[in-house]
Amino acid sequence: MKQSTIRDIPGGVTAVKGVRAAGVCCGIKQSALDLALIASDRPATVAGVTTSNRSKAAPVLLCERQLKGGRFSAVVANSGNANACTGSQGERDAAQMRDRLARILDRPAGEIFVASTGVIGKRLPISKVLSGIRKGFERLSVEGGEAAARAIMTTDTHPKQAAVSLELDGKPVIIGGMAKGSGMIAPNLATMLCFVGTDAQASAPLLRQVLRRAVGNTFNAITVDGCMSTNDIVLLFANGMSDAPPLKAGTPKLVAFEEALSQILSRLARMIVKDGEGATKLIRVEVRGSRTAHDAGIAAKAVADSALVKTAFFGEDCNWGRIMAALGASGIRFDPSRVEIALDTIPVVRNGVGLGEAAERRAAARMRRPEFDLTIHLHAGTGEAIVLTTDMSEAYVRINAGYRS
Repeated sequence: MKQSTIRDIPGGVTAVKGVRAAGVCCGIKQSALDLALIASDRPATVAGVTTSNRSKAAPVLLCERQLKGGRFSAVVANSGNANACTGSQGERDAAQMRDRLARILDRPAGEIFVASTGVIGKRLPISKVLSGIRKGFERLSVEGGEAAARAIMTTDTHPKQAAVSLELDGKPVIIGGMAKGSGMIAPNLATMLCFVGTDAQASAPLLRQVLRRAVGNTFNAITVDGCMSTNDIVLLFANGMSDAPPLKAGTPKLVAFEEALSQILSRLARMIVKDGEGATKLIRVEVRGSRTAHDAGIAAKAVADSALVKTAFFGEDCNWGRIMAALGASGIRFDPSRVEIALDTIPVVRNGVGLGEAAERRAAARMRRPEFDLTIHLHAGTGEAIVLTTDMSEAYVRINAGYRS
């Protein structure tokens, strides 16, 4: 089969055939959009991944139970309140959100998903949320995707959407999604809130396999502040409303679909990092030559999460000693005397030793750019990994110091 061309198209999740969305203000926030609905005209199969944080929010626990059924009709998501660490009352509130939308849509409760994001430890103003669900239902439309993407924002500065089209057996298929995330970004199996739909046809187990692989090299390869959220969830649903035949394991069609899905998740992940709280720079940290790919990932995240490294990025100071320290503290096995470090192809360390002030000045000049690469070679094997990260500025401290005020 000829490889299908993947094309970027306008919009997000509502670019998918048979998907409608809405974003409304229900009163969690004083005047901003704070409640999103996404609904599929036809019941869909679904897969999802959730945070590995043991302090899971009530909606995450609910979604984990719902995912076992493998069916999706809609999701309701609020911002401004995480409904996390709220005990049994929080679980009842999440169930009320699910049940209210199920009744309004006349769909089984097991097909309705719930997500929340915002301040931890406060009870939802549930009566406002339930009224907002009715308002959101009345505004569901194919034009509602951007409002929905805005309604799940917290400290984000802009909505995050992406969509692509491809052909499978000559039939057009669309994948579209939206996400939110800016701070508390150190995902493991998911990141913040992300909802992706497709009009392809696929079983829930197959979607689960594809999603887990795609998340591994996208959402699991980014960090802003090294802090894992209580509320992370990614949902992928397939309503089969295109004319394309069902996706099957081990086929070229599935390979093409997975490539397109990875493009969507990669774009959304990059948007999240670029919009990192207080960030002024996006840095691609690449580790090569580790003993294993797993070791490379550990080393890359150790550097990408280091507050000392990130503040040096912000200060445009090529302080490679901080990078060496982060590598050494990562716990992986390597010989420091063989390490090479380059910034945007400019070598600054060879055989574990700095190459002098002139090299550091040239590298520091590259650090003035809004995006640059940091490449580390350990010369210990063939493992490699890439992590996207940000710098850390005074603005990050101000944003998080006043988050609840």
